[in-house]
Amino acid sequence: MNEQIFILLAEESKRGGLFDIGATLPLVAIQFLLLMFVLNLVLYNPLFTLMNQRNEYVLDNLSKASEMLRKATELTTQYESELATTKKNAAKEISESQKMQKEGFDTEVELSQKYLDTLVQKILGNFATKKQIVIDNLEPEINSLSKQMINVLFKRVV
Repeated sequence: MNEQIFILLAEESKRGGLFDIGATLPLVAIQFLLLMFVLNLVLYNPLFTLMNQRNEYVLDNLSKASEMLRKATELTTQYESELATTKKNAAKEISESQKMQKEGFDTEVELSQKYLDTLVQKILGNFATKKQIVIDNLEPEINSLSKQMINVLFKRVV
């Protein structure tokens, strides 16, 4: 019996052959279109919506990140320029203060030198006056001693 079924199935029908267009072809086409519509409505539209939302989120974050990066570079350049001007001003102030301190030191040294010079002059003047006083005080003694020596020498010579 099985053999008969295979023989019946193996026989070719004479109606349309391989490309028999019957009622099944439009039915399969309608089923295919209906399945596409249902899949599109149920699966693909939410998936496309999520993908579009994700793309918008990514683009929004990228634009925010690029804006933040631009602001960061602007701030960096601004701070670097401010730092450079501050460094220049600080170096200028340091050199000016060093110059002022050097001038102050030089004036102090000059004043000290003048003070020491006047002090030395006073001391030398005092020594000179004391020397003159001592010489004036010793002069009568020197004269008397010299007279005694002369007298002694003349006495021996004579």
